[in-house]
Amino acid sequence: MITQAASREPRQDRSRATRQRLLEAAIGCLASVGWAGTTVAVVAERAGVSRGAAQHHFRTREDLVTAAVEYGTEVRLQEMKDQLAGGAPRSTLEVLGMLAGMYTSPLFRAALQLWVAAISDPILRAQVLPLEGRVGREAHRLTVQVLGADESRPGVRESVQATLDLVRGLGLADLLTDDSVRRTHLLEQWARLLDSALAVP
Repeated sequence: MITQAASREPRQDRSRATRQRLLEAAIGCLASVGWAGTTVAVVAERAGVSRGAAQHHFRTREDLVTAAVEYGTEVRLQEMKDQLAGGAPRSTLEVLGMLAGMYTSPLFRAALQLWVAAISDPILRAQVLPLEGRVGREAHRLTVQVLGADESRPGVRESVQATLDLVRGLGLADLLTDDSVRRTHLLEQWARLLDSALAVP
C-alpha cells in the first residue's frame, strides 16, 4: 500500500525540479536579455513550463529575481570553491586564469544586470548588497588560500584585493566585445607583479 507521504515525494521532486529550471532560466535571461527582458512569462517559456506553474512558485518578477539572485550566489560560491579550493598547487597565472573565467561567465553577466537594476531599485539593492558581499569575501578567502598568500605581511591583502578588482574589471571589458587576447597579456603581466608582491623576502 502506498503511503500518503510516499505519494507526495514524486510531486515534491517535480516541484523542486520545476523551481530549479525556473531559477536557471532566470539567470540565463538576465545574462542574455537583461533586467528589462527578464519577465516571469519569458523565464517560464525558457524553462519550458507554463506561466501558471511559474507563478505558483514565484508570484511576481521581484520574487523570481530575488530567488534567482540567491541561487546564483550559491552557484557562484560553489563554482569558486570547486575551481580554487584543493587540488595540486597551481601557478599564479593559472589562478588568475580561473578567476578571469569566473568573472566572464554567464553567472557574472547575470549578476551585473542585477547590479545595474539595483542602482535605482532600493528593494533589489537591499537583496543584492549582502549577497555580493558574501561572494566578495569568499572570493578573497579562496584566492588567499590557493595563492598561499600571507596576509600578515604589509601589502599582501591589498595585492589580493587588487587582483580581484582587476579580474572583475576584465569581466566588464568583455561584455561588448571578445577581450580575450588583451586579457591574456594583462594577466601574464599581473602574474609577474603579483608573484613579486607575494614573494617571501
